[in-house]
Formats: sequence, structure tokens, C-alpha cells
Amino acid sequence: MPRRRTTSSASSTAPSAPSSSPTPRNRTPQPVRVRRRSFGDFVKAFFAFVALAGLVAGVPVALALTVGWPLPGGAPSLDWLQREITVETFLHILTVIVWLAWAQFTACVLVEVKAALSGAGVPGRVPGSGPSQLLARQLVAALLLVGATAASLTPGLSQLGQSLEGNQRPAVAAAQQTPGLFAQQQEQAAATAGALAEQAGQAEQAAARADGGGSAAHGDTKYYRIQPPEGRHHDSLWEVAERHLGDGRRYKEIFELNKDRVQPDGSRLSEASLIRPGWIMEMPGDARGGELVEMPDEAPNVSEQVQQQISDYARSGDHAQGGGHAGGGSGDARVSLPEQRPAPATPAPAPSAGQDHATPAAGQAGASFGLPEALLAAPLLAAGLLGALGRRRRQALWQSALGAVGGRRGMEPPTPTGDAQDVQDALLVGADPDGVRLLDRSLRGLAASLAAESRALPVVYAAWMSGDGDLHLQLAQPAGKPPAPWQLGQDQTFWMLTRADAERYEEAETAAPYPGLVSLGTMDDSRLLLNLEAVPGIVSLSGTEADRAAVFASVAAELATNGWSDRMTITLVGFGDDLTPLAPNRIRHLDGFEDLFETMSAETRQRRGALGAAGHDSVLTGRTGPAQHTRWAPHLVLLAAQPSDEEALRLAELAADAGRLGIGYLVGTGGTDLPGAAWEMEITGQGRLLAPLLGLELDAQLLPVAQQRAVVELFSDTDPEHGSDGSGGSGNRPPFLVDVSEQGRPAVYARLVGTYEIIGLDAPDGDRSAQLHEALALLLLHREGVHPRVLSSALWPRGVTEDVRDALLDRLRTWLGTDPDGGARLRTDATGRLTLARSVVSDLDVLRSLYYEATQGRGAGSRQVRGRLLTDALVLVRGPLLADRPEGRYRWLTHEIIDAQLPLLVADTGLALCEFHLERDRAEKAIEALNAALRTAPADERLWHELLRATHATDDTDRLRALAADLIGRSGARGLPPRTEALLDELLPTWRDGAAAAG
Repeated sequence: MPRRRTTSSASSTAPSAPSSSPTPRNRTPQPVRVRRRSFGDFVKAFFAFVALAGLVAGVPVALALTVGWPLPGGAPSLDWLQREITVETFLHILTVIVWLAWAQFTACVLVEVKAALSGAGVPGRVPGSGPSQLLARQLVAALLLVGATAASLTPGLSQLGQSLEGNQRPAVAAAQQTPGLFAQQQEQAAATAGALAEQAGQAEQAAARADGGGSAAHGDTKYYRIQPPEGRHHDSLWEVAERHLGDGRRYKEIFELNKDRVQPDGSRLSEASLIRPGWIMEMPGDARGGELVEMPDEAPNVSEQVQQQISDYARSGDHAQGGGHAGGGSGDARVSLPEQRPAPATPAPAPSAGQDHATPAAGQAGASFGLPEALLAAPLLAAGLLGALGRRRRQALWQSALGAVGGRRGMEPPTPTGDAQDVQDALLVGADPDGVRLLDRSLRGLAASLAAESRALPVVYAAWMSGDGDLHLQLAQPAGKPPAPWQLGQDQTFWMLTRADAERYEEAETAAPYPGLVSLGTMDDSRLLLNLEAVPGIVSLSGTEADRAAVFASVAAELATNGWSDRMTITLVGFGDDLTPLAPNRIRHLDGFEDLFETMSAETRQRRGALGAAGHDSVLTGRTGPAQHTRWAPHLVLLAAQPSDEEALRLAELAADAGRLGIGYLVGTGGTDLPGAAWEMEITGQGRLLAPLLGLELDAQLLPVAQQRAVVELFSDTDPEHGSDGSGGSGNRPPFLVDVSEQGRPAVYARLVGTYEIIGLDAPDGDRSAQLHEALALLLLHREGVHPRVLSSALWPRGVTEDVRDALLDRLRTWLGTDPDGGARLRTDATGRLTLARSVVSDLDVLRSLYYEATQGRGAGSRQVRGRLLTDALVLVRGPLLADRPEGRYRWLTHEIIDAQLPLLVADTGLALCEFHLERDRAEKAIEALNAALRTAPADERLWHELLRATHATDDTDRLRALAADLIGRSGARGLPPRTEALLDELLPTWRDGAAAAG
């Protein structure tokens, strides 16, 4: 038979474990003495047979002959309870107990025999059996020990009662205890390890005899047989490589040698983690260690059946790499990188929007200017934080405007400084809102399509956003053909949607199907989002406390602010009490494990009951039903503090059914081997996230503690009461005041409120005009300064090189020119940010300054000055901001809150001018001012209320009735707000009659 030879740079011997480690998990075991069957074995087998026959058959026969059936022949009557208790009664009770004990022991014997004959490893546990099952196991083991194939069929039984020396115990004997695994099952795990060691010793001695006492020559073909699971320990290619090749990362070599080859059960190896007991693995030629490396021609003590399987497998060595197969069809909890589509043949294609902000970070190497790289490399997290921050700031503005806080009405929130300013800039540069939008639409569109076909949502373990903008969903198991425009990916467990198809998706009125997806990092230019709520058990994260904290903070922040989920609950244990400001409605913090266990036990019971009552198998089927928007939101638990052994077991039991309930657990641990962990990950000090058994090596997405604090500061500053003394003084001061007198004429004046016009500059070249105008508008809206990377990210969302950006800045500097004193109008401050000279102003700057002067400056003490300043301010309002901006440009405005600030500022100006006129009973002038403000802020309820009062002041009932009818028409099906109804009841009691007649 030809032998396959492989070469490797790894050492030829596996390194031994350090002496300080009492029970190393993976190391090459030492050879053990081959034990032959003796006469004593046959004697023990005979007595075991007699004992089994007596206990299984003899006991019921003896009971039937001596006592008979102890229970009454019919239903007992009330008189039966009143009879005297005799010795016969006690005998009958004892007989019932003996019958029950016999039935339990017989069940144990059947379970043990079935497990032994099937080779399933550790047998199932008979409830309450305890010593009975252990006795049955020992008797069955002794009986089968003399069988011809006992070593191969019952690896866990052949060495019961025999002890191993510490240096002869292989790794599988150190398999962890899982919830519900009792003492006798741990003994079975140790016994199984002994059997494996004995079988390995037989193979190694046979090989030594064939080689004249030497070891196998380097390069000889060797084979390994995948063993049955022991407790929670499942054999894996990583551990095989670590034991026999000295490096777990060499599992890929084993995978390549055996990929797509037909196994004894007729299936094929398609994924490195998808291996089954009884499969044969060809090993690289430098594999060492006798434990389970079997050579068919030189291992006579291996059963004939196994030898034949290995021989047949060896003949498939030159297998074809084709062979259609559906990888991952077994539902193995495995995450693997999707295959990438071939790159288009067009020269130098522009990066996709999925890379809009990752590409600039790479294209401007060395130009980070101190911005936090962790946020620059986290586009989805940055987009979520930026969107949530914008919503919070708008909410605070409206809250101030409605009078909840009077100090900062209509003005900007405080300008961040220091680390908070750097983090805000990093969010602006790194955010990928288009990627979030496409991900959300794609997932909701998929859910809507499946619901239309009356199909359930498939279980998704992970989503990959590839470098070319495609979305790959990795399913737990094949789910048939995906609905169009989705396509099958590299196998039946991948569904793929191209970016072009995702762009055509419209908004879908359906619940978010996979709200538990969260970014973990990147691998080969693809971003991994793990579906925490779908993992069948616990996800453990090991590493140093600081490194784990950075991962936990990133996961918590993205889950709290992401744009592809409707609602969820995030429970943080052992960390994150300061993260609550990110999403007070989503995040809650618990102090310790007992609080967590009490809370989650109750919720687990409630969810089980709710699913059963609704007739759903899992939360996924519930999300496509009629209650999709109100039920089955995920609950994700992040436990940063390492649980004790007892706590870990309780948590594992609690999480056993969490996958179908929509509950996910991410648990931090200082080491490995967390009981109940379905997936084990490790974060290294170099920012690498490793999951060897899953085949993952990611550049981790992190949120270090410094950036975490700065992000929280940004959100805390949105509170209108934060840092305000309540006096309304400096809190109402705009960030940039201009001289509004005749002597304060600027050199360059830009009109932004309405159509965009520039006064004081020559028109730039046509090709560069649009970019120069956009850059100037961005600088005018941020008088505190704009980071160069923020500017380039705004103008070139798909990325740009540093030289192109610098060339634009040179043109902008030349176009703006210099002041009479020789100073450039485009400047760079001490932090490296771009600022404009005070001689360059906009009408928005003037509007803010006029309102400030009228209400808190010179106009506060002079009624005449106040009226003039307010009138001049309202004249500046010619429409919405940048009303004629070109299609496709100024997309950075979606990150700004100016769209909320400008209407509020105009409304405040109109209200102040209305009050000024009503003080002198000039109702018509007041109405004119309010109507002018309503053209820019038509949704401001305060303006309509004052308009009703001003109209009522004219004593024109018909005019007031017409205004009320106009308001009713504008309100539509929603109806009038309660405050407006109350005001109409006061000013026009008969308005409801008119509304009813009109209806």
C-alpha cells in the first residue's frame, strides 16, 4: 500500500507539560503495559453473568413465587384505609420497594448494554439510579471484557476498576464535569481514558516490533480514530494536533489531508469542527505519541473491524477534492469564514460603502492625529453610538424647548473637549451608517419574505459582512433554498445577499429577526457578527481582566445602540454600571451572581411557559407571528466577573435551553474550561480574539476603558441639567458670537439658511466648486474646529488618500484667501483641527448672535433694541438649511443636529418677537411674526398655541374658527394634541361642533 508522506516545520515530538501543572489537558501520553486477558478475567466474567442473571431474571421469579403481586387487584375503597396494619401489610410494602429497585436496576443494565454495543461513550443516566447504575456498569464491563471486540466497541468499559499512573493519563481523562454529571460518570470518563491508553499501547508496541524496536520513521502514514465523547469533552482536530503534532494550530494540516474523503459511515469531512466518533483521520508524517495513532498494517491488537476501516480509508488517499456535499448539515455549532466572490476585473474599483470609513483609516496611514483607533476600526459600533448620541441630543433640545429646563433653549449642547472631542471625531470618521442601514433592511426583508412563504426563520449563528459589501448568514443547519434575492453560499448552511441586491431592499414592516447579532472583529477583510441569543449554551471569554473588559464594553455598547434591533434587555453583571447612559431603556446592572440567577431563573420559566402557551418552538417562530413587534425580544447577559465552580454549574444548567428562548450568555473567565460553554474564546494582549475549536482568529473589536469613559461623557453631557447652574447665563451662549453692529461686517459672508450663497469670494473652478462649498459649509457649522480626518470622511465617504485631501485643503485655503493683517482665513489650531478666521461668518452665526443679544445681551435691558434685533433675526430666515444642496452630497448632515436646532432657534425667535408685540397689543404684528417662524418650524406646537392666542386677541371669532379648522386638518388621523385641545376649549368652546360637522 503506498504511503503518503508530508513535511512540516513543527518539531517531531510534542512538548511535555510543565511539571507545575498537576493534570495537563493535552500532552502525549507515555506507553502503557499491554494487558492480556487472563483466566481471572474469564472467572470474573462468569460470576458477572451469574450475578446479572440472578438480579435481572432471578429476583422477579422469586418474588412471583414467594410473595406474588403485592398491589390490590382493584381500586381501594375507604374501608381499606381503615383496616389494621399487620405484618403482611409491611411485607407487601417491602415487596413493592423491591420490585421498584429491580425495575430500576434492569433499566440500568439495558442502558449500559446498549451504550456498550453502540460505542456511544458515556451511557445515559437513569434518574435516581446512583449505585445501581454503577453496579450494572461494572457487571456489564466484566462480562464484555472477554468479548473479541470489547476494546473497540466499549472503550469506556474495558478498564473499569483499574487505576492509571499520573503520567499515563491522557487528556480526555481531565474532561470537565458538566451539570448533571455524577460521580459514577466521572469514573467512567477515567476508565475510558484508561482503555484508550491501553489500545494506544497495543498499537505502539506492534509498531515497535515491526520497526525492530524503533519508533515509526518520520514520514510514515499514520491514522487516528475519532473517539466517542466523554461527558462534555468532544474530540477535536485542534486537540489531536496539539497532542500529536505539538501545536494545535496545525489542525489545518489534518483537515487538508482528510477533506472530502469518504468516512466509514459514508459521510465526508467538510469543516474542521464537524467530526464524528468513529471517523478516521490520516495524520502528517511527523505525528508522534502512541495514544491513538493507529497504523493498520502494524497494529494487530486493534480489532479487525477497525483495521479494515483504516485500510479502506487509506486507499482513498488520492481522493478527488470535488464531491458534492452539504457542509455543516449536522447542526454543529461552528462558525467559519465564507468564501469570497472573485474580485471584478475593473481597474481600481472604489471601496464599497461597507468600507466607507474603514478604508480612509487604512488609506491615511500615519495620519490618525491621535484619534482612537479602536473606534476607527469599528464602523458598526461607531454608527450605533453616533446615531444614539444624535437622538439623545435632539431629545434634550426638545425637552429644553418645551420648558423642562430653561437654561439652554434652542442652543447647542456643550462642545466636547479633550478625550471626548477625540472620541466624537473618531465616531464621525469610523461610522458606517450605510452598512447599518443595509444590514437592517436585509434582515427585515428576509424575515418578511419568509413570512410571506409561511416559512420559519432559520437559526443563524453568525453573519459575515465581507469586504465587497456582501452579507453572508451562517445557519445552524440547512434550511432549504433562501427566498430571492438571497442565494445559497458556499454550501447549504450559508445564505448570501450581494450588496447590489441589498441596495434594492425597501423598508419592511416586520420585527427585527436577529437582534442579538453583535460585532466581534474582522478576519481576512470580513467582519463577524455573532448571534449571541442563538448560541446553544454559554459563550466564554478568557484572557486578562483588562482585555476582557474592553471586549465586554464593546459588545455592551453595540448591543445598546445598534440599528438592526427593535428592543432588547442587556443585563450587565460585574461591570458596566457607568454604561447605563448609553441606553437607559435597554441596559440594566446587577450587583452579583445571586441577583442574576434569581432574575434569569424567573425569566427562563416565564419564557418557556409563554412559548408553550403560544405554540412556538422558539422565539424565531414567534417573531414572524402576529405579535412580532411586542414579544420575543432577546435578553443578553454579559457576566464579566468569573463565576465560582458552583455558580458556573448553576449557570450552565440555566443556559441549557437558552438558545430557543432568545437568551444569550457571554461569561468572562480567567482560564478555560468553563462548564456548559458551547463556544470558548480568548482575547490576547495583542487584540486577537481566538476560538481555536471554531477556527476563528479575529482582530478583536474593543472599547478600551479610556474611550469607554469618553463615550459615556458624550452621552452624559446631553442631559440639559448636566453642568448647568440653572441661571440660564452661559448655558444659553452660542459657541461663536459675531459683531452684529455696522462696524462688524465680515470679509466673507455665507448664507446657509435657505439657498447656499457666498458673498465676498470669487466663484471657484467648476470642477472643484461643489467640494469647496461643502467643505466651507462643514467648517462654518463647526466653529470649534474640524479634524482633518472628519473633513475627508465627510467629503469622501468611500475613502481618500492623504495627498488628495491635502490638495483640497490647499485649494480651500487659497480660495478663502487672507485677512488684511496677512493671516490665513483657514487655520490649524494647536490640536491639529481646521478652523476659520472670525472674518468668515454665516447667516446662522448672525442669527444665533442676534437672538442672544436680544434676550441676554443689550436687548435684555432695552425694549427697543430687543424688538429691532429680533426682527432682524427673523428676516434672515429664508427656508431650511442648505435648501438647494445637490443630490448625493452633504450626507454628513445626517450626523448633525442642526436640523433640530435651526427650527427651535427660529421658533424661539418668533415667540420672543410675538411676546414683544403683544405687550403693546399689536396682535397683527405678533401673528405676522408667528407665521414667519412657522414656515421654518411648522411642527412646533408652541407656535400654534401662541398663534391661537394672538388670533383670539383680535376678537375675530370667524378667523379663530378658521384657524382651528386648519389645525384639525393638519392633525390628520392622530387628532389634536391634548394641550391644543385644552387651549381650544378655553378660547373657542364651540370648536368641537365645527369639527363634528366637518367630519
